[in-house]
Formats: sequence, C-alpha cells, structure tokens
Amino acid sequence: MFIAWTTVATRADAERLAARAVESGLAACVQIDGPVVSNYRWKGKVERGEEFRLTLKCLPAQLTALEQQVLAAHPYDTPEWLVVRAEHVAEKYLSWAAAAVHPPTL
Repeated sequence: MFIAWTTVATRADAERLAARAVESGLAACVQIDGPVVSNYRWKGKVERGEEFRLTLKCLPAQLTALEQQVLAAHPYDTPEWLVVRAEHVAEKYLSWAAAAVHPPTL
C-alpha cells in the first residue's frame, strides 16, 4: 500500500480531489486535514499560508493513475506530491482497501 500527500488552498478543492480519487476507484481512502500552516519559499520569497492536506491511500496498481488524476486536476502550478510505501499494513485494512479500489483505466 502507498500513502500519498498533497495540499491545496481551499477546503472545496480538497473535497473535490478527494471525492474524485475515491469515486474513480483509484484511492481506497482520502483524509483531509486542516487548515494547516505551510511555510515555504516561492519565487525567491518566503511565504506562509493556510492549506488543506490530503492523505491518499492506494494500492500499487492504482498509484500511477492516481498521481496522473490528482496532478491533472490540481489547482497549483507546482503541486506537492509525496508518496511513501507503507512498511506494514494490517491484513483486514489491506483486504478492505483491495475491495475498495478498481483497476485503473488510462
């Protein structure tokens, strides 16, 4: 299982990306946190802003299609997209996730 993160400026954008990922069967679950405060450098200037963080859970077969879907619909010019492989996943949760996703259609 993979866990991916991205952030957006509004709850509406977060809800839209989350719903699309789950409805398409590419993510088993998407959690929305926030607002969170982000501090970063953009175009040479230090910025600070509130964002909403999405935590997306998917299986290996869906990862590429999920990334393409999220990045194509993302409102940022340079979206955050970080992915890690879960070292251990409880068998019941993994079975649920496998039943919740669909094979990707590209």
